[in-house]
Amino acid sequence: MILNDEDFVVYWQKNSQKEKKSTKSFMLGLSSGIAIGVCVILTIYSGWYQRATMVAYSKMSGLILFLAIILIAVFIAFVYRQFKWETQEQRYLEIISKKSTINSAK
Repeated sequence: MILNDEDFVVYWQKNSQKEKKSTKSFMLGLSSGIAIGVCVILTIYSGWYQRATMVAYSKMSGLILFLAIILIAVFIAFVYRQFKWETQEQRYLEIISKKSTINSAK
């Protein structure tokens, strides 16, 4: 959903605090983090690199791997939500600045 500048300013003034705590963007980040974790598990258990697989089997607990993947997924979700909010806030501030520059030039 791409809004023009005027619509975005109105939207962001009403919803910026709600978007900061958005569960939708958190869930998108969480699913990305889980996808990365699944890729790591598939790489370890596929036997693609036999030496790394042997080391993983001998020194790594399945519970520790699971907890690490969950922590990484939550971290990615938090960072994604913050990044998305900061990007939108930056866009809002740039539009407001551009408007004030245009108005002061007139």
